[in-house]
Amino acid sequence: MARIAIKTRKTAPASELNLQAAKSAATRARLIDATIRCIIKYGYSRTTTPRVAEEAGMSRGAMLHHFENGSALMQAAIAELHEKRLRAFRQSAGSTIHEVHTLVRAYWKQVSSQTFTAFHELALASRTDKDLAHILVPAQEEFRVRWYLQAVELFPEWQGDRARFDLALALSQNVLEGMAINRLTHGLDERLVEPILSDLERQIEALKPQPAKD
Repeated sequence: MARIAIKTRKTAPASELNLQAAKSAATRARLIDATIRCIIKYGYSRTTTPRVAEEAGMSRGAMLHHFENGSALMQAAIAELHEKRLRAFRQSAGSTIHEVHTLVRAYWKQVSSQTFTAFHELALASRTDKDLAHILVPAQEEFRVRWYLQAVELFPEWQGDRARFDLALALSQNVLEGMAINRLTHGLDERLVEPILSDLERQIEALKPQPAKD
């Protein structure tokens, strides 16, 4: 009896599939970075998919191969912005002795960066843009939870008095982010930056738990 030849579909080698996945991930990252640059340079309202494609040096068709629409691209950009902020916080806190001075200055540097500028631009736009708010609000809630849990992990010496810890975090976040926003709107007197930072350090030092006496 004659054997029937069965054609099998050839699959790409694992190495080729890994290379394709790496290229796709690199292209997605390139588009996300281009989106963030556009938000900083042009503002949210003028960050369009054609402009992002141009910024990334790609055709709009090639871009849509990786992100089906502008909402998907914006969602990925917001997630990356939050990841950048969390990484900056962890690196600045994890690479030093937990001195208040060092940490205040590291946080101030982070909120003075273009990453925070892009986030602030999106936060303002989401006030009147319901589609953007639908993406940003849950992402921001997730960020706040992760940021807090990361702070708890990084500062175990504060955990004996969680109320003071929460107050120190809230004070740092609101003062420094408020200063950064005022700077963006040209409402911050640069001569007062150093005195404000120094005073904030003193307030946080006053909240810091004291070592137990023998």
